[in-house]
Amino acid sequence: MNEIAEPVLEWVLTRLTLPGHSRATLAGAAGLREGSNPWMLRLDDGRAVVLRVGDPENQEQREGFGVEARLLEIAEQHGVPSARLIAHDPTGAEAGALALLSTVVEGSSRVPEEPTPELLAEYGRATAALRGVPLGALDGMAHKTRPIQSVDFAGARRRQGASDLLLAAEEAVARRPVPEGDPGLVHGDLWLGNTLWVGAGLSGFVDWDCAGIGEPGLDVASIRLDAALMFGGEYAEAVLAGYLTGSGQGRVEDLAYWDVVAALSTPPTMAEFTPVIQDQGRSDLDRPTLERRRDAFLEAAMERLA
Repeated sequence: MNEIAEPVLEWVLTRLTLPGHSRATLAGAAGLREGSNPWMLRLDDGRAVVLRVGDPENQEQREGFGVEARLLEIAEQHGVPSARLIAHDPTGAEAGALALLSTVVEGSSRVPEEPTPELLAEYGRATAALRGVPLGALDGMAHKTRPIQSVDFAGARRRQGASDLLLAAEEAVARRPVPEGDPGLVHGDLWLGNTLWVGAGLSGFVDWDCAGIGEPGLDVASIRLDAALMFGGEYAEAVLAGYLTGSGQGRVEDLAYWDVVAALSTPPTMAEFTPVIQDQGRSDLDRPTLERRRDAFLEAAMERLA
């Protein structure tokens, strides 16, 4: 979606018009992902909000928007750094499309070319803080057993002709039961592009549509893989150290398993992920580099799993 439809904009301005004030008016809009949806909207009175728009006929998107709306409320209730929900049209009946309106979190999601030790440690510590949400607050949410669970990466491996390494990893995971032990909130799609930063401080998590209940290793492996992809495999241990400090734990159970699962939650060729990563400031990362780093991370995880 390269522009905001008029009914959606009407819905937004209606929701943002304050009681006793003249009608809210739009001063400008900027796409936050590759120049498009979601949108940063600025009003003439100086306020700014974020708008996400989706297709009401798409069941996956309807479910994702519902999860996002609920998680924004949970985040506010339990002090998780994130945006706050302003309004949500879960069916498109009012806006003519799925629509979710939230506050703006200060900071940037641009991925630096070189990480600082402070950033890596904070990435892990902030991820550990998600486990502070009580399990009871997540009642009824879906159980997650891998990152970005709604995407059929196994099907992509079949269609795109996956490497022997990826197929061996798929078989290794299939032979093992999903670990169970310490369920809690998992973001389900953690990478630096879904976080906001002010300096070396993480100011908020965004894009909660893959969130649910799961084991801590799911998110920990995601940030480990992300560090390996963005900066190199040697940086995976730094974010793990930050997580262990923040959680007060000495280890993450079944981490080799979750590292393999995280690597399998990427496209075989990384072609789909490359432009998204480049849009977040890492134009230096091309497909071969990302595939090489992913495969090295996966090989190391497979050795530990065996």
